[in-house]
Amino acid sequence: MIQVEDREQIRRAYFVEHKSLRAIARELKHSRMVIREALASAEPRRYTLKTARPAPQLGEFKAAIDVLLAESATQPRKQRYTARKIFGQVQAQGYAGSEVTVRRYVALQRQTARKRDVYLPLEFDPGQDAQVDWGEAEVLLADERITVQFLVVRLNYSRRTFVRAYPAQKQEAFFEGQVAAFHFLEGVPHTVTYDNLATAVRRVLEGRNREEQHAFVAFRSHHLFESRFCTPGQGHEKGGVESGVGYVRRNFLTPMPNVPDFAALNAHLLAACQADGARTVDRQPVTIGEAWALEQPQLRPLPEHDFLCCAVVPVTLNPYSQVVYETNRYSVPVESAYRQLVLKAYPFQIEIVHGEQVVARHPRSYGRQQDVCDPLHYLPLLEQRPGAFEHAKPLRQWRAQWAPVYEQLLAHLQVHRPQGDGIPEFVRILKLHREHPAVLIERAVRQALTLGCAHLEGIRLCLHQLEHPDVPVSPLDLSHQPQLAAIGQAPIDLHRYEALLEGA
Repeated sequence: MIQVEDREQIRRAYFVEHKSLRAIARELKHSRMVIREALASAEPRRYTLKTARPAPQLGEFKAAIDVLLAESATQPRKQRYTARKIFGQVQAQGYAGSEVTVRRYVALQRQTARKRDVYLPLEFDPGQDAQVDWGEAEVLLADERITVQFLVVRLNYSRRTFVRAYPAQKQEAFFEGQVAAFHFLEGVPHTVTYDNLATAVRRVLEGRNREEQHAFVAFRSHHLFESRFCTPGQGHEKGGVESGVGYVRRNFLTPMPNVPDFAALNAHLLAACQADGARTVDRQPVTIGEAWALEQPQLRPLPEHDFLCCAVVPVTLNPYSQVVYETNRYSVPVESAYRQLVLKAYPFQIEIVHGEQVVARHPRSYGRQQDVCDPLHYLPLLEQRPGAFEHAKPLRQWRAQWAPVYEQLLAHLQVHRPQGDGIPEFVRILKLHREHPAVLIERAVRQALTLGCAHLEGIRLCLHQLEHPDVPVSPLDLSHQPQLAAIGQAPIDLHRYEALLEGA
């Protein structure tokens, strides 16, 4: 099996450099079968990491080190904190990393404090460069104040900016945000600059060398752009998007948006990105939108199909028809209770797949130890075991939310079907939710109770009448053809039926 780097080299030679299969096979020493496989897909075969790699980081202790450095600056010169002393202090606070990491950070902070950083003014060519970075902000989501992560993609020439918010900085969100940005920008920049994000970089090597995540190499190979990573601690190397993150927070997310869900939040951000095209950046002769109109033809074309922006993991069904992902359990229809399944984790959705068939979809939970159950998945089992109706957890959760008319229907069925068929009949009615909208079923139940036909077939009839209402037929205007007016008005002659019975 070839590596993702070889796969990218083959695809770039064919799609960018327009070399023939024979030339690629000769130069890169691969068979034509291997080359055709690489051209068909940018993604290599997946593999599973068996043991997690430890990755200690300085993280939250940077603030504590900054406080110690500020305190040290006020002390006599010969009694100031050394890097080793600072390491001892943060280690006592729970830091488990190496002393070298602390020394490097202390040296960088002291160097920054000694002199002012100055940078060269830069100028970019249309369509060539973009920068990507994460930011975070607080919003009101369904009236609850939470911190969201937002991905910013910014073209360097026109300053055209795209923003999309997510619950967490997952790799699938990192990929999906860029795919959405490429569609918004109507093309792919030739070079994209990143920080040393864990979703793209596995390990920082010497100089500008990086050991990249295989999934990121496949993503880059799919879109055929070049990637560039900043020097650690040198955020100014992507200063455009760094300032863009602050601009988005101050202008797109201030005042704090109050939205019902992430879909509404991202619709708000998309509208803000579109309106931002009318802005003129300081010292620029045209608006962002006008500059982007000049830049867009220079971007690389979008690929024929979007990259699959999800984590794919094999999962095993437990005895409760559930699969586990990131400590959360997601239900599977009992009719599809295959032991071995595949789970696809998108930023906002979980799909559970058997073969090529999606057997279940759920909103993704970012909590821990959560049960995400669809009560419809368990109805066939409840129909067989009506005694579990009162205690079934998925149904209890649904029952706390459904309309009061369902309780009226259940009471009616239990009274009028005393032989014990009331609950199975009620479950069969609930199964209609698999085929019809909940609002329509509620209306049909209410109508059936009023008409005295509150059972499965009666509710089905009411549903059919609601979905296919009778359209009144207006009478024909025969005023201009009076000879036809008597048609259909003649009295019925029943003697003709007697003649038919007699065989005439």
